[in-house]
Amino acid sequence: MNQKKYRVTLTDEERQSLEMLINKGKTAARTITRARILLKADASDLGPAWTDDQIRQALDVGLATIHRLREAFVESGLDASLRPAKANRRYQRQLDGDQEAHLIALACSKPPTGFARWTLRLLADRFVDLGHVTTVSHETVRQTLKKTN
Repeated sequence: MNQKKYRVTLTDEERQSLEMLINKGKTAARTITRARILLKADASDLGPAWTDDQIRQALDVGLATIHRLREAFVESGLDASLRPAKANRRYQRQLDGDQEAHLIALACSKPPTGFARWTLRLLADRFVDLGHVTTVSHETVRQTLKKTN
């Protein structure tokens, strides 16, 4: 058996906790799958110490999932490895508060002649024409108006 960089060795308490989690049946499917992976990867005296390929075939998961789970268990512990990772992506706002206020006021105004109501694309085009921004997508307009609705 080849040497693993992240070797999973469960204590008796951790193993019992994972088995109870699996048998309870009131947990998210992702969490149950992660618990099963850890139990199969357990390289302690009581664990089966399956290879990643055996786990992949038995549980129908990807190798990358198994590698990430091994790493999370060794680096962060049992509880952190069972929970999904927090998203750390941050989005920059397209419009500031003043621009949002102008867009809302425009949306509340009377639509141009020939139109029964404002469309998102029409609002975006008029907003640019008025000089509030150089470019804006109709999706940004939608998200801004949805926040205020």
